[in-house]
This record gives sequence, C-alpha cells and structure tokens, in this order.
Amino acid sequence: MTDTLLELDRERGYGGQGGLKARDVPLIDLSDFEARKPEIADQLWQAATEIGFFQLTGHGIPQAQINAAFEMTARFFDLAQEVKARMPLGQGTNAGWEYKAQVRPSTGTADQKESYQITLPRMVGLWPEGTDLPGFKVEMLAFERANWALGMKVLSCFAMKLGFDEDFFTDRHDPLSPEYQSTLRLLHYLPMENAKPEDFEGWRAGAHTDFDCLTLLHQKAGQGGLQLCPGREAGELEWTDVAPLDGVVTCNIGDMLMRWSDDQLQSTLHRVRMPTPEENQGSRYSLPFFCQANRDAVIEGPGGKYPAITAHDYLQQRIAANFAK
Repeated sequence: MTDTLLELDRERGYGGQGGLKARDVPLIDLSDFEARKPEIADQLWQAATEIGFFQLTGHGIPQAQINAAFEMTARFFDLAQEVKARMPLGQGTNAGWEYKAQVRPSTGTADQKESYQITLPRMVGLWPEGTDLPGFKVEMLAFERANWALGMKVLSCFAMKLGFDEDFFTDRHDPLSPEYQSTLRLLHYLPMENAKPEDFEGWRAGAHTDFDCLTLLHQKAGQGGLQLCPGREAGELEWTDVAPLDGVVTCNIGDMLMRWSDDQLQSTLHRVRMPTPEENQGSRYSLPFFCQANRDAVIEGPGGKYPAITAHDYLQQRIAANFAK
C-alpha cells in the first residue's frame, strides 16, 4: 500500500457552513448515443473538467424502474432494526447495512443516515430473506446492472478523451470478475423530529468527495439537500443546491478518476444539507451507484503524474478514513 493519499488531507479541511452561490449544472442529453458519441464526449469532458458535476437525460433507465427501486428502498429501511442488523456492513467490504457509522473527515461527526451497500461478489449472507422482503433481490440486481451499463457509456467517453481505448474503463469495471467492486448504495437520511432552530444548521452528510471513478445519483423530487462546491477555492466555501428532478441522473467525477486523468477531470466537493424549516423534514431517500474499478485494476494516468496504485489499495484507504472503527 502506498503512502497516505493526498485526497484525505484535502477532505479534512471542509467542515464549515460556507455560503451560497448560484451555478449552472450542465444538462447533457445521451439520446441517440452511438450516433452522437463524439459530441456527447465533448460535452461530458467540458462539464467534468470545469465543474465536475453534470446531469443526464435520455439515459435509458426507465422512470418506472427507478420508481420501483425507490419503493423497494423505503421498504428495506422500514424493516425492523434487528432484521437489518443480520446484514451488517463488514469493515472494508462496502457490502451490507450500517446505521450512522460513516464519519466524514471534514466534520468528525457521523452522517445522519443509514445505508445498505450492494457490492455483488461480497453479498453472501447479506441479502434480506425473501420472506422479509419479497422481490427485493430481483429488483436491485436489475437496477444495479442498468446503472453499470449507463456508467460504462459515460466512462467510454472519458476513455476516448484521455487517449485510451473506448472499452478501457469497461474492462476495468468487469462485473463478471471476482475482483468487481462497483457498488449500488441505498441511502435513507433520517427524518427530523422535534427539530430545534440549531438543528437546521448542520448537514445530513458532511462535505466530501467520492472515492470512485464516477457516481450516478438518483434523487426523488421534493427530497432535496444535495449541494456542490467546485474548485475548492481558498477561504470560505460557496455551495450550490442541486435540485432533484425526476427522469434526470445526477453525476459527479470521483477521486479515482481524477487521479486516473492526472487531475484533468475534477472530483467536486459535495454534501447533503439539512432541510430548511419550510421544506419537507421527513425521510430523504437517494440511490447512488459508484463505478469503482475492479480490485486488480492499476490506476495510472496517461502522463504518470502519480505513482501507480491498485484500485483495491486506493479504495481501502478511502473507506478506512470514513467509517467509525
């Protein structure tokens, strides 16, 4: 394993409240993908090098499938605590259920959420019983694969722009390999109860960058809170709200791909703020899919800016810094 990653030191310094700033998040249409691929690749590259966030339409995942995944997610988190506790998140595995266990280096406090991670080669004993949640495994396996396929489309565009073969990242996110470690994550941000004025000043998930190559995020309309802060400028940070929209997949570059691109692609700081007193203070659900290269993939940029590191070693260092021991 290599020396401590620079990303960890950067993330520790972003725990403040900050200000607000209006920014446009690029909206990119993927329809007619093969015929328009060079044009789409240019749009993705511009968004990823300038702000690190973009939103996708025409992505091919039916809204009915997204709605069904959200319905199953709510049913999963409605299970009794003792049932979910039979599927515990193992240290360093990115598979299983956790409750308020993720502690961000930026804040030193636990995120106000519970989550369930699906990383396919590590799921033995971690699926809910069919008698507890019928249809869950079928729904989530199909949704996982739909997100993987979309992620590989986007990553093939970045491969082209970086001078790699189009299937470079697809080969390194091979779901048939036992080294596969991309993750579908089900998130339940806890409702606010008997909220005091000071409770509205914090965050449900502290400021962070993602560990992966690319994150695909599904949000529910009316359940906002996601904020981004590109550039990581010195001094006070300025945050931009990213509205949740049906039919739109919100994407961001992760640290793994930023490193793989020799820092050309920007992994952008983001967080989930608490709702305002005027907003819905109930549960918030979201469904991110993390494109994380297979454990044996070697991360090395075209210009060799950073020492080579396997995706396994890279991810283990990031997970270890973010979960309570």
